[in-house]
Amino acid sequence: MAGRIRDEDVKAVRDAVPIDAVVSEYLQLRNAGGGNLKGLCPFHDEKSPSFHVSTAKGLYHCFGCQEGGDTVDFVMKIDHLSFAETIERLAAQAGITLRYEEGGYTPGRQQGERTRLVEAHKVAAQYYVDQLESPEAQIARTFLAERGFGQDAAQHFGVGYSPAGWDHLTRYLRGRGFSDKELVLCGLAQEGRRGPIDRFRGRLMWPIRDIAGEVVGFGARKLREDDNGPKYLNTPETPIYHKSQVLYGIDLAKRDIAKTDRAVVVEGYTDVMACHLAGVTTAIATCGTSFGEGHIKILRRLLMDNASCEVVFTFDGDAAGQKAALRAFEDDQKFAAQTSIAVSPDGMDPCDLRLAEGDEAVAALVETRTPLFRFALRSVVSRYNLDTEEGRVAALDAAVPIVAAIKDPSLRDRYAIHLVGMVGITSQAEEQSIIRRVRGLARSRDGQQAKAGRYAERPVPAGAAASTAAAPQAPRGPALNLRRPALRVERELLKLALQRPDLVSPAFDAYGLDEFTAPPYAAVRRCIEEAGGTTGAGTDFLTRVREAAPDDTVRAMVTELAVEALHTRRDPDEEYAGFQLVAVRLAAVNARIAELHGGLRRLGPDADPDRLTALQNELWVLEQYGRALREKGYAAL
Repeated sequence: MAGRIRDEDVKAVRDAVPIDAVVSEYLQLRNAGGGNLKGLCPFHDEKSPSFHVSTAKGLYHCFGCQEGGDTVDFVMKIDHLSFAETIERLAAQAGITLRYEEGGYTPGRQQGERTRLVEAHKVAAQYYVDQLESPEAQIARTFLAERGFGQDAAQHFGVGYSPAGWDHLTRYLRGRGFSDKELVLCGLAQEGRRGPIDRFRGRLMWPIRDIAGEVVGFGARKLREDDNGPKYLNTPETPIYHKSQVLYGIDLAKRDIAKTDRAVVVEGYTDVMACHLAGVTTAIATCGTSFGEGHIKILRRLLMDNASCEVVFTFDGDAAGQKAALRAFEDDQKFAAQTSIAVSPDGMDPCDLRLAEGDEAVAALVETRTPLFRFALRSVVSRYNLDTEEGRVAALDAAVPIVAAIKDPSLRDRYAIHLVGMVGITSQAEEQSIIRRVRGLARSRDGQQAKAGRYAERPVPAGAAASTAAAPQAPRGPALNLRRPALRVERELLKLALQRPDLVSPAFDAYGLDEFTAPPYAAVRRCIEEAGGTTGAGTDFLTRVREAAPDDTVRAMVTELAVEALHTRRDPDEEYAGFQLVAVRLAAVNARIAELHGGLRRLGPDADPDRLTALQNELWVLEQYGRALREKGYAAL
């Protein structure tokens, strides 16, 4: 059984790894004001950034899907790791040696499955790199050299060689403590007639890394004529490798993609290498599959997808390349970014172009790009015989939807006119008819998208239902709107208590649960109380409050309130905090006064004198207290 990681080591890991450094490995973050950062959420598809990160508090929260937590929660969620695996990974990044209780720790036996499979790939990648220097690998070194890649390039991209024998890697990894079951599971080995054998044999090897830089698979190119396998062989689908969710070179390109707001999509491993060596360091490629939905999501997060960003596709000039370009155009609407295509005049890919004409030609290729919709339009129209009436009509039928899909309305009209010229229509009436047709199709499409957005299922807000620990289940009624004006001051006060406890203590700690009328807010108030209150909150205050939450719903509400910006344009101060404290207390006083007035009316003329007196006295005291709060503010608390 795995030893439990010591609590003090867990705390050291949480404190040592900044949350923004971890999150920015997966998406671009920009300033959101108030000390927060924001980006496109990696946990749901969105067009406007609602994912916020508080570097000071070490927390994240998405106001769209309500996912939230700390650094550990983020890594667990995005990489599907266990708690222990996450702590081990973050500890390794921070250079922290973990200590384990219950009799120590045995690496290889007690690590989680994903950690083991990633470690096997890491060891395999280094093994392949070492084998590239062997005499047998001369054929691999020659292949690289013939394409303009020397030893430095091979080292930079981690290129290696898999020996031609049946089980060289399998035996090596067994010696490093990995089981046959693990090697087959992660795709490094496959079952043979007499046991596991190497999946990759006698091939040039490219390590495929995820966005965090971990090796999760390999791409392998055959080198010998007697190899009966496919030209390129990739890792199969495994628990850690999904070809629709990885992009070759993304670990090297991600920072420049975010910095320049541009990504260049090429077709192969050598094209990525050629582009990077030529200075186009934003180049990436898919791995044995076409560019699709999962790849789009990765790029959108890095680009902070908007109209000022650009995705440039480079495809071969042959028929397959044109088909790939048109397929990419079908996904164009999933980007807010502009999409373009770059095709070499003589149809060469970036690797061949660099070899023939040098680095400058590769950089120039990207700069001479064409809008993808223009390329798609030309490609579609060229299929038809425009010398016949039937051909022109068919070309229009095929091309009008492409023009209607152009995002910019002014460009849409210009290309409608351009289409008229392409097919050879000279009649002004026909020209106007085509423009109206394009506009109508565009309106119809926009209306369908808006309708789909309105009726799509929305995520349930984290605090929309009261915690069962905070209140018993009530009969079903209208959904509780936690952001309505009547509850705004309660929300703001709780945000202050979590974000700036120094401004509201010690007064806040005297507030009762009943002063927070929304059950989710009362549940958060209880968590603060159980964490020791705001007085002397300390550096681990938020951690203690989140740990005091009775369930994930309340914990998510704590995180949301801790990350959400305060409703003040200036830095919060004691005056601002005092106003919120007074507003919440005054609301509670007014509510109690209303209850007392109702109680007095219900007593009637035959009321018990003692009961009547008690209610009147309480009412008088509260009315005086309310008047003092309105006149003196914070001083009356």
